[in-house]
Amino acid sequence: MKRFFQPVEKDASSKKPTISASSSSVKESEITKETASVDEEKKEATKKEPLKFLTWNANSFLLRIKNNWPEFSKFIENHDPDVIAIQEVRMPAAGSKGAPKNPREFKDDTKSSREEKLVIMRALSTAPFKNYNVWWSLSDMKYAGTALLIKKCIQPKKVSFSLDETGSKHEPDGRVILAEFESFRLLNTYAPNNGWKEEESSFQRRRKWDKRMLEFVLRTCDKPLVWCGDINVSHQDIDVSHPEFFSAAMLNGYVPPNKEDCGQPGFTLSERKRFGTILKEGKLVDAYRYMHKDKDMQCGFSWSGNPIGKYRGKRMRIDYFIVSEKLKDRILACEIHGQGIELEGFYGSDHCPVTLELSDESPNSNEN
Repeated sequence: MKRFFQPVEKDASSKKPTISASSSSVKESEITKETASVDEEKKEATKKEPLKFLTWNANSFLLRIKNNWPEFSKFIENHDPDVIAIQEVRMPAAGSKGAPKNPREFKDDTKSSREEKLVIMRALSTAPFKNYNVWWSLSDMKYAGTALLIKKCIQPKKVSFSLDETGSKHEPDGRVILAEFESFRLLNTYAPNNGWKEEESSFQRRRKWDKRMLEFVLRTCDKPLVWCGDINVSHQDIDVSHPEFFSAAMLNGYVPPNKEDCGQPGFTLSERKRFGTILKEGKLVDAYRYMHKDKDMQCGFSWSGNPIGKYRGKRMRIDYFIVSEKLKDRILACEIHGQGIELEGFYGSDHCPVTLELSDESPNSNEN
């Protein structure tokens, strides 16, 4: 059967469209952006070690998720840290009453504990947190505890949970997470508060902690250290808003036998001296003070007292990034992200986030 087709006449409209110079430049710009984005993704996918770090005492991770999550999530998106170190998670470890606990897992043997666990798991499954692997070290109850979030494109060689570097052992109250990378170790700690009295759970506990910290930094000096977290001490007068107030602080009129134990927990002379010894003997550098020599009454403190009462406006710098002297030339920035006495940038906690950024390698590395 013959099929007849009506011939199509050629006209000017059938010609290929001419690409203008402006249209071409727009397309080239889009291609350049796409290429840059792909290159950045490749770079991210092959990253071996973290360079951007964030530490934050959340003062109850669950409460922050319930009350402050959108704002904190936006903060994380903007800063895009490779590592997020959290203190005061305040979630109980897995294990029924009277049974051994598993500090790496959340308690979920009751209806309320299962609901709380679900709230946290859902929050961490959304952007940007879904891009991180998470390690927990939890207390037996809703107290203390730490978490370490590391981008999935970065794999630590080893993660342990005690100052003894024993993988299966956790510090009491989940106060330590230690991650080892190729060229340095990362230590996240929630140091015990000094308290007000000469008691086992107060001064004595903090003395033992400081002794073990000194032993740790001396024992692990084979590899540089990045130590972060709520270290619960203000090293110098410049690190508190009102030195005289904190030096004279006392609880219910109690005066310790040793004058060096007098004052606000975290600002007693004995704590400050021990901390100075750890820095000196461990050859460690306070990254924030290394970059910021002067007192900053607006943005220079990471903890702020209750806006109501005698502690209004009273602030301390007790959250740190401490690095080995070998790393100090790689410090690009170390910033405290809260400001003012109204706790702006604290995201519901009484502590604000602190960040550290390191360069990829030492400026003098090519000369060595």
